[in-house]
Amino acid sequence: MLTTTQVVRFPILLAAVAWLLAAAGWGLQLTPRLEHPLLDANLRSLAARLPPDPGVVLLDIDEPTLAAMAPAWGRYPWSRAVYGSLLEGLARQNPRAIMFDILFTDPQKEHAQDDLYFIEVASKLPNVYFSMVRLPASVDEQGILLKQVKGVSPTSAAKPETRAALLLPLPGLADTGRVGAINVFTDADGVIRRYPLYHDLYGWRLPALPARIARDLGYAVPEEKEQMLVWHGPARSYKTISLHEVLTDLERSTPQRPADEFRDKIIVIGTTAPGLHDIKLTPMGADFPGPEVLATAIDNLKNGERLYVVPAWTMLAAATLALALLAAAFARNVSPARSGAWLLGATLLLVAGGWVAVVYGRTALPVTGVITFSWLYFIPAAVRSYWIERQQRQRVTQLFSRFLDPRVVTGLVEKGETDASLTGQKREITVLFSDIRGFTTLSEQKTPQQIVDLLNQYFSRQVEVIFRHGGTLDKYIGDAIMAFWGAPTNQPDHARRALAAARDMEQTLLKFREELGPDGEHFDVGIGINSGEAVVGFIGSPEHRQDYTVIGDTVNTASRIEGATKGRARILVSEAARNAVGPGIEYKDHGLAKLKGKGEEVHLYEPLWDKSTL
Repeated sequence: MLTTTQVVRFPILLAAVAWLLAAAGWGLQLTPRLEHPLLDANLRSLAARLPPDPGVVLLDIDEPTLAAMAPAWGRYPWSRAVYGSLLEGLARQNPRAIMFDILFTDPQKEHAQDDLYFIEVASKLPNVYFSMVRLPASVDEQGILLKQVKGVSPTSAAKPETRAALLLPLPGLADTGRVGAINVFTDADGVIRRYPLYHDLYGWRLPALPARIARDLGYAVPEEKEQMLVWHGPARSYKTISLHEVLTDLERSTPQRPADEFRDKIIVIGTTAPGLHDIKLTPMGADFPGPEVLATAIDNLKNGERLYVVPAWTMLAAATLALALLAAAFARNVSPARSGAWLLGATLLLVAGGWVAVVYGRTALPVTGVITFSWLYFIPAAVRSYWIERQQRQRVTQLFSRFLDPRVVTGLVEKGETDASLTGQKREITVLFSDIRGFTTLSEQKTPQQIVDLLNQYFSRQVEVIFRHGGTLDKYIGDAIMAFWGAPTNQPDHARRALAAARDMEQTLLKFREELGPDGEHFDVGIGINSGEAVVGFIGSPEHRQDYTVIGDTVNTASRIEGATKGRARILVSEAARNAVGPGIEYKDHGLAKLKGKGEEVHLYEPLWDKSTL
């Protein structure tokens, strides 16, 4: 049997282990992975409620465009005269900005004049922006002097001779200064959830392309290095037009498309054709077009949309509180089913709260980590608690099966009672003593084995009567039986139950005497009943044997009343028992009797069954 210290110590130690795991996961940046599945689901819910800005339009180099352009311009990549013509046509509609999600890094030697044409057109348009890429820092020593790169701004920590590896557009395009990086940040699972606002190059700031455009257009750009993206709708939700359709229409003498189709629009020119490999993995799905990532970032900056992320340490703080509450519950022996119901309710509340926070509050709460480590604690704690409870049930069953009717034992077990919880209680009870008369004469006529068999037959019948009336068998004292009512279960009618048991015990005696025949002529019993206060509990050695018994003057008086039945009646009850039984019973008054060991006389009554109703 586990001690109280052992029962309390394990939940605390297990909570400490779970907390250390949570702390290690937080310190090693592993716990964010737990948040991603729920966060992504919430982001999709938010996106479904949030339509994309109609002022952001995609010109798409898709499969139809590649097929339509092939006869005149050949295979992709085409001569850059295509983009020069496109820019001239778009400029006539006065878009707010045009950004290329395409790298123009190497000159096309066979189309040098086309490159110059494209650069000349782009240089004259103040709202055209170009992509560049920040290369791995490991090759920075062979990189470009940052002071020579337009669009990169120094901070107070910048050093003039700093180099960085950058993949710049053609010199004529880079010289415009309208450049920005299109690198994206992926989380450990390869999913894009964040977008950089700038890249820190040893004290020099390289703006991301959306941030560069947003500043020029007068939108507020946060000072943070990155921000979580607020997504809009599923993939391909932004207005998307195949590039060849626009280009073809611009070259017509009489255009068929609206003349102001792109007025005040932010145009993203990029590729979604599968063969061009600009498909990203995002919370919206595994086939999210790369240009739409840029569109989402500029949309967020234009409309001041941000997803605030609660600091990661709050997960550890919340997990600490949850583990402390669970440990306290298990240390206090709260039912695992009850604790599990609380935890399940808290889990559902946290999941719902996380959804509400993202969808309505634009705030990402770290709830999955708290849930995970709480259940990680609960499962082994619950298994151990059930194992302990099972042991206790078996122990209680073994202990009480000797004293109580099996149905009563089952009730005690279901209530979670233990020998400890039922020990040392002061109760109002009724005690019954039954002693065999004429047993000495009968034993002289029988062998020892016959005597034992006879007693066993008689006692088994009388114990069955006691159990039937909800009594507790205390003990056998030689040829006597002691039983009581009112414990371990509460029985407001304990005295009436005891009296009803005495009546049936008398009837059982008479039937038993008939079965004995001549041997039963002198076989009789005396039954004494008393009610009052007594101490109830287990007495004995926990390692060897314990008895569930009652102690007090009420018990001694009941025993003395049984002794007083000789020469008076088969059943006698005290005045206290008579009063506890209540109305409906007629008695023969046997007056006051001086009982052995009692200073005061006790008023005794004999129940008259033929004049009573129980």
